[in-house]
Amino acid sequence: MSGFLHQLALGAPLFALILTGYLLMRVGRWPPAMSQHLTRFVFSVGLPAMLFRMMSDLSHLPPVDGRLLIAFFGACLGIFVVGRLLAARLFGLDGTGQTVFGIGCIFSNNVMLGLPLVKAYLGDGAIPSVALVLVFNALTLWTLISVSAEWYRHGQFSAGGLWNTLKGVLRNPIILSILTGTAFGLSGAELPEMLDSPLRMLGQTGMPLALVTLGMSLTEYDLRGQWRASATIAVLKLVVLPLSIWGLARLIGLPRMETLVVVLLGSIGLGANVFLMARQFKAVEGGIAGALILSTVCSAVTTPLLLALVSHGFSTAGR
Repeated sequence: MSGFLHQLALGAPLFALILTGYLLMRVGRWPPAMSQHLTRFVFSVGLPAMLFRMMSDLSHLPPVDGRLLIAFFGACLGIFVVGRLLAARLFGLDGTGQTVFGIGCIFSNNVMLGLPLVKAYLGDGAIPSVALVLVFNALTLWTLISVSAEWYRHGQFSAGGLWNTLKGVLRNPIILSILTGTAFGLSGAELPEMLDSPLRMLGQTGMPLALVTLGMSLTEYDLRGQWRASATIAVLKLVVLPLSIWGLARLIGLPRMETLVVVLLGSIGLGANVFLMARQFKAVEGGIAGALILSTVCSAVTTPLLLALVSHGFSTAGR
């Protein structure tokens, strides 16, 4: 219990920032344009500056066990299949709806919520592990979305579609900052103070503003649209997925830090990109919107609980 309360206390200020953003829109009645502009700044400037600066210092950061990708994406693939089956049998969704539903069960808000939580719970030493997941998350899961949706619509997937997906990933400021920062870090060079200082200051704005912006964006969605689908997605996302990741991590003997990172990233709320995809395909829009709110709110309790359980598991095993 003490471990859970400690993790809960660490995360409480971050979720308070999410609530702040929500209240600014609901009570303060800030215009929707504020959320859009802040989101653009966070994704294009704040978080990329932080990630580039941290990855440029790669030689001083702890090494990452690449097997974390097996634990994270192996579990994601399994839960995606389970989600599709439940979408067909419980809700009678077609192939496109099944794809959106399945992605909703596995696509985490790793940038706006995952990065701040990892930094608060696990410290800067965990950032390289997060960066590795972010790079492959963008490529792997968006490819999975494209393949699944196009196969249902056309019975095939073209090389052009894969190339467009890859180009979209590489144009993402978050991914670009990780890749260029890593390349700079591997070169052995050091950032001059005139660049390091402004990058540090910009990076310090990224984390809190990402959480405030996330709270602002929650006002755009409706929790009541398709609440049964929302609840099913939230349970698979917040409970079944992180437990599956933990099980795979234990099976392959993943170290403590990497295990905590992938369980945390798997346990947080849905990313807004899933709702954009639901709108694009006109499928499960209400269910995804509700799941986005429900999973973000509930993860304030479920994420610290899971981290406490994983930490306790390692403590017990070490005795």
